[in-house]
Amino acid sequence: MTTPVPVHRDPAPGLTAGSGGELRHGLVSRLSAEAFGSLFIVVAGLGVPLFSIPQSSPLPAALAAGLAVTAAMLAFGYVSGGHFNPAVTVGHAVAGRIRLGDAAAYIGAQLVGALLGALALFGILRTLPGIQDSRTAFDTVTAGFGEHSIIQAPLAGVLLLEVLGAAILVAVFLGTTARNNINKTAAAVAVGLAFAVLLQLGLSVGNAPFNPARATASAVFSSSWSLEQLWLFWVAPLAGAAIAGLVFRGFAEPVAAVTASAAGSAADGSVFDGSEANDVEDFDDEEDADVDGDVADESAAVPAKAAAPAKPAPAHTAADKPDSRDEAQEFFDGKRG
Repeated sequence: MTTPVPVHRDPAPGLTAGSGGELRHGLVSRLSAEAFGSLFIVVAGLGVPLFSIPQSSPLPAALAAGLAVTAAMLAFGYVSGGHFNPAVTVGHAVAGRIRLGDAAAYIGAQLVGALLGALALFGILRTLPGIQDSRTAFDTVTAGFGEHSIIQAPLAGVLLLEVLGAAILVAVFLGTTARNNINKTAAAVAVGLAFAVLLQLGLSVGNAPFNPARATASAVFSSSWSLEQLWLFWVAPLAGAAIAGLVFRGFAEPVAAVTASAAGSAADGSVFDGSEANDVEDFDDEEDADVDGDVADESAAVPAKAAAPAKPAPAHTAADKPDSRDEAQEFFDGKRG
């Protein structure tokens, strides 16, 4: 009787036991991914409306920004998580998905990438002979309220829009990237589409970007009024992100409680009392014992068969041999007689 031999495979290089097949990248790699992704989003999100007329046709600009978010998440999301937005990072921090120190570093990297992207666009504008003032050109894509809004939206209206839009965007991000979401592979598409739809609304009101890094990048290269109104486009989206993070943190707590209770029940033996494991172990032991017994019987039988030819022939007794001694004695007795 034979038994299958278990094959032990080593995990893939770079993966550790219990990692779930996921490779943890270093902080520098993650920050680089966040910076480059933010640069790409700013170049696409600001570049398209800069070289077109967003007031007459804002859809291409919104669609370009949404596609840029999707592409950046697909390209770099496996490294850093694909935030590319301080509001998304704050939402993750409030939801307990990222450490505060890493969140602060992420926001810094996003600002650096966004500023570099805006600087590249500003340099391109300076080379165009038809544009006399590059800062005035940047005013057309910079977030603002009041007289700097396309529809003269007041501060309260833009504030509420930024809070609502950022909360929806962060909620979509957190929901599609949740561990128990079976459709998490489509997170990049969902987030990109949500951002494009929200940006379509934001551009119609006051160039609301729902992204503090993008708002900062455009404000730095615009007129002085943009820096005076920049605070709104930090406070409002971060507040909306915090609301979404708190909601998802509330969703996570009951799940953690159920997991802890299940673990406690397992420790008490109510859910998994170890009988199944013992059954498996007993089954394996019995099978091993049967195999050992069969092997022992076969090993014992083989020497017995090998020793059979060498076994000495049984000795013949006097009754079995021809009685040659009695015949000789009768012959000599006859001669004497």
